[in-house]
Amino acid sequence: MPRLLPTLPVLGLIAMAMSLSHLLPLFVSLATHDGTARLFAASLAVNFVFGLVLWLATRRYRRELQLREGILFITLVWVGGALFACFPLLFGIGLSFTDAYFESMSALTATGATLLEGLDQLPPAINVWRAELQWLGGMGVIVLVVAVLPMIGVGGRQITKAEIPGPMKDDQLTPRMTQTAKGLWMVYFALTLACLLSYKVAGMSWLDALIHSFTTLSLGGFSSHDGSIAYFDSIAIELVAIVFMTLAGINFATHFRVWQARRLAAARVDTELPYYLLVLALSVVGIALFLWFHDVYPDLLTALRYAAFNTISVATNTGYATVDYAQWPVFAPLWLMFLGTFAACSGSAGGGIKLIRAIILYRQMYRELNKLAHPNAVSPLKIHNRVVPNQVVFSVLAFFFAWLATLVGTTLLLTASGLDALTAFSASVASLNNIGPGLHEVGPSENFSVLTDFQTWVCSIAMLLGRLELLTVLVILTPAFWRK
Repeated sequence: MPRLLPTLPVLGLIAMAMSLSHLLPLFVSLATHDGTARLFAASLAVNFVFGLVLWLATRRYRRELQLREGILFITLVWVGGALFACFPLLFGIGLSFTDAYFESMSALTATGATLLEGLDQLPPAINVWRAELQWLGGMGVIVLVVAVLPMIGVGGRQITKAEIPGPMKDDQLTPRMTQTAKGLWMVYFALTLACLLSYKVAGMSWLDALIHSFTTLSLGGFSSHDGSIAYFDSIAIELVAIVFMTLAGINFATHFRVWQARRLAAARVDTELPYYLLVLALSVVGIALFLWFHDVYPDLLTALRYAAFNTISVATNTGYATVDYAQWPVFAPLWLMFLGTFAACSGSAGGGIKLIRAIILYRQMYRELNKLAHPNAVSPLKIHNRVVPNQVVFSVLAFFFAWLATLVGTTLLLTASGLDALTAFSASVASLNNIGPGLHEVGPSENFSVLTDFQTWVCSIAMLLGRLELLTVLVILTPAFWRK
């Protein structure tokens, strides 16, 4: 209980601040007369009043959050945020609580898995709300409020260490955490604005451009159409999506450094970037050739068009689709799911293991093989000419084991509850790595509505674990976490 109390007043302030996110769908509803304005106004009021009451009741416990309290705070924000975010879905379109919570968790974790059908007929404000939740969750809702935490007497460094993806969490872009948060959000907002304008120029309406810019930069993949990006059947729109999905899969710290230095050469310090671009390029070309050789498409250019878009979409964990790639020869969709587990960069909006961890795992394996051949050799693990401490290597190994165990566990649970093996495995991979669509019954031309309530909750928990990188949540379940 002592761990919980200092987090409550901050949670109250966050709830009040996040209630303002209802204003955008409220304005959209008023502009389009879709009949949901009262719903969003009521949801805004409930969020704000709850936050105010919580803050007033617990403000005497306010103090600087310690690391463990910051970790607990992060988890409570995501669990509680999804709870309050589901109100418009629960009362606006009549979803059950289980389905509404799944949809809002999928949005806040920028997973993009959906169980909704008839997106084209949904009130525009509901689609905007789903997209806005992804945009807020894509970068991490906590990074947004870290910029204002010092003003309310709560430091942000401990919280951000729990939130920022990847093993290299002690590096700061600026001397102050507040400046870092503001800088990252400035880059995030600027790229979103550029994406919105690009979609508009490519042929989208302003409303579609707004929704898809939110879900492209967040790598969330929600769409306002059942056909996703295929609805538009536009090469120009697909090219815009490819560019911005690729950019969003890069560490936002790299974007920030490039902006600060005003030159692209500043990106050279990013060890992941060349590997990231190489993996995407080789995968796109390889899958395009594979599809062409198997006569899936009549010519190489057509194969390249569909391979490029869908490969980058899944690899960056966005989840858009322009074709049902689950119907491709089995190697291609399985390779896409594999890419989605590791290809996104640390510090990006993507999920999965992250490329930096994959690099560390590979180099650690090579180091062990070298040690077997030369037992007395000293071979430190280096990245970008910097020695990676063994503590970081051990942390990555622990993370990978936790990730693998969770993947196996969720797959077994879904299989035991009645799903076929391919659907269960791909749903687990898609949820844990925040990819969105899976294969077979949860493939890109289907959705997650086939799941039972139990299966839906399993996937919701997997999405939360994946977004907060497993150990951040799992440590709360250990007795040591609660000891003084």
